[in-house]
Parts: sequence; C-alpha cells; structure tokens
Amino acid sequence: MAWRIGVDIGGTFTDVALVDDATGAIGIAKTPTTPRDFGRGVIRALEHAIESHGVPPGDVTLLSHATTVVTNAVLEETGARTALISTRGFRDILELRRSSRGDLYDLFQDPPQVLVPRHRRLEITERIDAQGEVVIPLAEDEIEPLIAEIERLEVEAVAVSLLFSFLNHAHERVLGERLRAALPDIPVFLSSEVLPEVREFERTSTVAVCAYVGPILASYLRSLEEATGGLGLPQLHVMGSAGGVFDVEEALEMPAAVVESGPAAGVIAAALIGEQTGQPNLLSFDMGGTTAKASLIKDGEIETTSEYEVGGGGSQNRWLHGTGHPVRVPVIDLAEVSAGGGSIAWLDPAGSLRVGPRSAGAEPGPVCYGQGGEEPTVTDADLILGYLDASSLLGGDLPIDYGAAERAIEEKIAEPLGQTAQEAASAIIDIVNNGMAEALRIVSVERGHDPREFGLVAFGGAGPLHAAALAEELEVPEVIVPPIPGGFSALGLVGTDIRRDYARTLYAPLAELAPETIAEVWDGMAANARGMLAKTGLSEDAWEFARSADLRYSRQAYELNVAAPDGPVNGGTIAGLAEGYHVKHEQTYGHMSADEPVHLVTLRLTATGRLDRLDLAQSAAGAGDSVKATRDAWFRPTGVVACPVHDRDRLAPGAKIDGPAIVESLDSTIVVPPGWRARVDDRGFIRMERDDDA
Repeated sequence: MAWRIGVDIGGTFTDVALVDDATGAIGIAKTPTTPRDFGRGVIRALEHAIESHGVPPGDVTLLSHATTVVTNAVLEETGARTALISTRGFRDILELRRSSRGDLYDLFQDPPQVLVPRHRRLEITERIDAQGEVVIPLAEDEIEPLIAEIERLEVEAVAVSLLFSFLNHAHERVLGERLRAALPDIPVFLSSEVLPEVREFERTSTVAVCAYVGPILASYLRSLEEATGGLGLPQLHVMGSAGGVFDVEEALEMPAAVVESGPAAGVIAAALIGEQTGQPNLLSFDMGGTTAKASLIKDGEIETTSEYEVGGGGSQNRWLHGTGHPVRVPVIDLAEVSAGGGSIAWLDPAGSLRVGPRSAGAEPGPVCYGQGGEEPTVTDADLILGYLDASSLLGGDLPIDYGAAERAIEEKIAEPLGQTAQEAASAIIDIVNNGMAEALRIVSVERGHDPREFGLVAFGGAGPLHAAALAEELEVPEVIVPPIPGGFSALGLVGTDIRRDYARTLYAPLAELAPETIAEVWDGMAANARGMLAKTGLSEDAWEFARSADLRYSRQAYELNVAAPDGPVNGGTIAGLAEGYHVKHEQTYGHMSADEPVHLVTLRLTATGRLDRLDLAQSAAGAGDSVKATRDAWFRPTGVVACPVHDRDRLAPGAKIDGPAIVESLDSTIVVPPGWRARVDDRGFIRMERDDDA
C-alpha cells in the first residue's frame, strides 16, 4: 500500500485529502481551522484523517502542505523585525515605490505600511553601474559598524539589496558572507540569490518580504516537520505559488514562493481533471469560506504571472495596482474576490445591500453554525433558500441553527429593506454571484478568451452550489464537479510534481544577442536545477526543464512571458521568441507591432520532477436509490419548488438527474437549477449542462 496525503488550510476548514496509489481510492477529512495556531489544526486534521481512513503512517509516500503563513504575516503585519541594507543613498526605495495606484482618482489613497521602518533601513558605501561595472568599491570597513548596529536593533532577519546586484553580485556576496559569519542565528537574504532580476523596487520588495516572513515560516514549518515526524509521516513538502511542491529547505530559501500555495493547488487539480476528461480548456472556480478564485487553463497549460502583490486590495482587476507589497515570483494567474460562504452581508450608509469583503471566517463563522456569529453570511442565505439544511455540512456533524440564520437576515437585511427573509437571501446570492462571475470574466474575456469555449470545474465547499448560476451568466456550456470538491485543493497537493522556478535578467535587444549568450544563462540555471532535483531521489528520466523569456517592445515598460522551444539555442530560437511575443501581445492587448524591435528582459527556467500521475475517480458506494429526502428550495425562475435531495455516494455511473435537484456529500452541496440536468460519468464526476428541452 502507498498513500499520498495533502493538507490545505482554508478560511473555515482545514482539509486533508488521501489517495491510495494502488487503487486510486480517494478519502477526505475536514476539521475546523484554528486561526490562533494553524499548526495545531493541521496536526488535528492529519490525526483525524489517518484514524478515520485506517492509513498506516509508514505507508504514506508523499505529504504535501499548502500554507497561508506568509500571506497572513504580511496582511496582519506580524512578521519579523527586519533590517534592510541598501546602497548608500537608496535606503528609501521601499517608501518611494512606483507611481501606480489602485484608484487613480483617489488622491487620499495610502500605500501599505512599509515592512521595514526607516530606522532599520541601513546603508553601505558601494556602487555598481547599469553595465555591471564597479564604480565605487565596497567599503568593507563599514561592515563591522553595520553588524554592531544590527545587533543593537535586535533584528530577527536581514535583507540586502544593492544596486544592480543582478548584473554583478560581488558586493552582495562579500557583505552576505560577513553578515552570516558574524550573525549565525539571524537569517540573511540577498537579492542576488532571491531574485537576480531587473527593477530595483520590486527586487528590494521581494527580498524584504522574504526576510520579513522568513523566521515565522521557518518556525512554523520546523515545528510542523517535528510534529508530522512524530506521527510517523514522511518528509514534509510545501506547495509553491506557481504549482508544484518542494521541500522545506527550498521553501525557506525563498519564502515569497509560497505566498499563494493554497489557490495554486486547486488549479493544479483542475488541470489534472482536464487531462483525464479530455478537456484541455477549462475555467477553474474555487469558492471557499472567505474568497472565490478563478483561473484559466488553455490547451492543458496553466497561465502564470510574475506580477503579484501581497496584500493588494484590487487583485480582482490586475495583480499590480500599488496597494500591496510586490513579489517577483511566478504565481498562477488568478482573479480573486472576497466572496465566500462566510462573506458578510451588510447595508451601507445609503441603505444599499453589500456582500463582503469582511468574512466571518472560522471563528465565529456563519450565524447558522451557532458559534457566536451575529452577522448574516452567504452560507446563511443558502440555508434560508433551501440549498443547505441541517444535514448538509460535514454529513450532519456540524450543527446548524436555521432559526438563528433566519433571524439574522430578517433583522439585519430584510426588515430595513422591507423584504421577506427569503427575498433578502436571494438578493445576497445574486450579489455574490455577480462578483464571482466578474472574476471568471477577468481570467477569460479580459485575457482574450471566449468562456463559451471552456468548461467550468467547480470546487471548494461552496463552489458547486453556485457554479450553474455562474455558467448560465457566462454561457459556459458545461460544469464539472470533481470528487471531494470541498477538499479539492488538498487533492491538488498530491496530484502535482516537484517544481522550482529560476530566473536571471539578461537585458538587451533580442536581435543583438548572440545565441551563445542566451544559452550560457539557461545552462547555468539548469545546472542549479539539476542539483535540486538530484536531492529528490527521482531518476533523471522524471526530470523536465521548460525555458521561457520575459519580452517587451523596446518602448514598453512591462513584459509578457513567452515559452521557448527545447533543443540547442540558435538563431531560430531567437526568431521564435520574437514571433511568439507578437502573437502573445495581440492576444493580450488586441494589437501587435510586428516591425517594433523586441527587447529581452529576463530568462526563466522551470525545473520539474515528475511524480506518478494520479488517476482520479469516485466510485459509488452503492447503486441503490440515491434520493434520500425532498426539500423546498427557492429559484428565481420558479419560486419555491420541491427538490429531490440525492446522496452523491449512492449515485452510480450513468445516473441522470433533471433539475431542480440537490446533490449532497460530506464536503459539499451541488445545486442543479431548473433548466439544467446532471449526469454521472464513468469516473464518478458530476457533469452539468443546460437542458435545451426544458
């Protein structure tokens, strides 16, 4: 027997997915998230999963984890006391930022709090120019006073970002060696190691984020490693924000690389679904307790971007908007909105109904959970409309208080608006659906794709409940609900590969570069990648390397990433990159300039160690009558109607369900609205489409 286990921390629940490599059997366990100590909740969830599914810890071959520690530390401003050392005269680069703002018309918008206050931003005399040449030698006699100042400030981490160190790292290396020798208990992050790329502010911000969260991430992962080892489980792996997992040591070298690890896992699992159902074009839709996330998979490939801000307030529009802390690491291209089951409905001063961005989270949670929540949420509205009931959540193990939810919606929303509780609940759902549909439009229509040519993979605890309504609005022809949708991101943790991304700036007009120069940079990154993969124990037959380049037109300020072909680098490679950029530019912006020179900015390499592919399937526990009850539910076209409630575990392959109907399982609820029908395919996936005859 060989098992893979993935554990994902959500805003409301911590999910554990278990997969038996031999049979493909899938299991899930869910326990409430513990915001005051995430590690305690993870261990509790693992213990529950192992016991309930009878998994011997010694039979587990892969243990993967998606963590929110990095993002939370930045959002809550609870990171380490950090010092930043910069070239003399450039200590304020984090404060100066860029000119971009989330709202160009908001003259009073403030940027986020600087992670390193000015009294801990230190300077050293040195200067390297834009060609990588030394203009002012490093003043090594200033290093000892710097060390003394760092000790006096009692910092917990040090970030170093010197001018143009991505072209010549000699000064940073010397400074880093001296700091590490004198301060062995304090982690030192060098920008030339973390991010050898152009753009001073983004590079400095990335290394500052790494230093700010590094000690907290190290404490969390080391403690978790010790606890999982005590359970007899194997080496812990961490999901990266671009997909793929790596070991704890790799995570601690580049803490910013795990900033969006949870959402990345869900998209990886969605791509696996597409591979196994023969649908390479999919929209990934993940609705959990606090947020909803959308991503696009085209021809089986997941879109990634290196333009991302931690803690930005407008990520539903574009990643870079001046309201967060930039990190220049590959991140799966997601649109995220504050719309989840725990999103709070409220009335603004003008009396208009709003939903989110505040969430009830895991503590106290929605009103119906009976844990002290007082503000009505999306989950409470779903309950009032009949989509959920007392036995819907965790198979009835989570007590539900219908009366409390109804009173909260009546008092806080319905009565002020002169509506019934049901009318107010339907308005809440309409608003939250509109916000989530916008996220799907952003990753499809705004990226140059027609959603009518894609299927929609719906997961998360609340995703399948709202998916058909979203597909109706965007004219998406089919909705696919995979196995264990409520723990699907955790399933992605065990259906991925070992992965690490490398980058290095090579700034020059593409046509003026010799193929040998480009090949030398890619070969250097590949050598580092082989060293990383050798530590995994995977055979070289499982190693894969993908090359790409960030390109732009000469007079542009930002780049698009273009894939490069395998094989020797020659003139054809360079011409192919230029042509690929023209095509990508037209797809992204609607126009191209074939006569405009293309400029190379950064070369990238992704190293992957392929693990055995998972064969996802969900077999029915029995082939008897799947209808377990009938429940009244409200739909806008029909009003209140009696709906059959099906037990998903008793749905056999080939079963067909005409809407309106409800399908329940331990971890999620599926709503099949009027005018839709569902069927169970031979893998146990539920596939919904509009009924043209209805």
